Amino acid sequence: MKYYFVLGNHPALSIAELYSRLTIISGNYIKPDIFIAEVSDDINCEEFLDTIGGTIKMGKIITSIDNKPHSIFTTSLDFLREAPKQGKFNFGLSSYAKPRIDTKKVGLALKQALKNEDISCRFVVSKEKTLSSVVVEQNKLVGTGRELVYIGSNNQILCGVTLAVQPFKKLSERDYGRPARDDRSGMLPPKLAQIMINISGAKKDESILDPFCGSGTVITEAILMGFNTIIGSDISAKAIEDTRTNIRWVKDIYRRQINPELKIVDARQLSKYYKLDSVGAIITETYLGPQRGAIDIQKVSRELGELYNQALKEIFLVLKKGGRAVIALPAFMSNGRPILLELNIGKFKNETIVPHNLDIHLGITTRNSFVYGRDDQKVWREIIILGK
Repeated sequence: MKYYFVLGNHPALSIAELYSRLTIISGNYIKPDIFIAEVSDDINCEEFLDTIGGTIKMGKIITSIDNKPHSIFTTSLDFLREAPKQGKFNFGLSSYAKPRIDTKKVGLALKQALKNEDISCRFVVSKEKTLSSVVVEQNKLVGTGRELVYIGSNNQILCGVTLAVQPFKKLSERDYGRPARDDRSGMLPPKLAQIMINISGAKKDESILDPFCGSGTVITEAILMGFNTIIGSDISAKAIEDTRTNIRWVKDIYRRQINPELKIVDARQLSKYYKLDSVGAIITETYLGPQRGAIDIQKVSRELGELYNQALKEIFLVLKKGGRAVIALPAFMSNGRPILLELNIGKFKNETIVPHNLDIHLGITTRNSFVYGRDDQKVWREIIILGK
């Protein structure tokens, strides 16, 4: 089966997540934000996107066609004819092809053709070049309606149908609606927490540990993703209480029964509290340093580097052999370039997830980590993946 994925704002990180969750027979990255994957089994797209943070929308490739107006029109019309219809039928078109297909022209022609066949329909358009996940959901283009997409370049293009969009309302609620938020201890976005959990490769029956749990985003997302043994710790008593508050909130909304284990622990002393070689995966965001005002980058980088190098030694001790540690570290931006912490990873090895044959380098460092952030941020995140 062949699927397409519209990627988030860090394509390399999004692709790494897909390779961590799917058995991909072959993959093709189409700049700037499309990934085509042939996989061994069918995907329940709606359930899949509930636990995937780096994909905005996805669907199945239905055919390959000539990049000619007649082929595009007839193929699209045949597919829209076959779609189940209840009352008025909504459809939309998005072109990720190069050169871009005039979807408005094609869509109006399709609308007229369907009308001539006594099929009541509405053609959904947008100010953007492609239909966003918000437009797709609000206009019910998944389920009762249809969004067709055109992907590729030159003479041949792929035609696909959207089967799911990222649950942006739920993610926003868990980000901005959670009762305990602390911008000093960190506000890891839920979708980035999902990406990090997926990249860890942890199995649902393995234990996972967040040793800098902050307000508990990794913990709560792991609950929703179905993990059974979840451990959170932090040196701050307030962080542990914030995590408890957010766990209660998520359990109440989503009807979950699991009770994660929480402790006040200095990450530099993990082996005093947890058995050696006992944790299946460690997923965490460290304190990223000061976010506002003048920052002495060299001083802060040196101090945080020393702290996290001590923590890495303890993380190695409690992590199982074959397990991964996925850690978000600060990356301080200076003149448009990230300044990374000096790390001593000891016996860990830097994991490579994105295949080298994919032509994607943006945001990947020389140590195979991912630099993640927005242009207006002083402090970005470096997502580093370490294997034991």
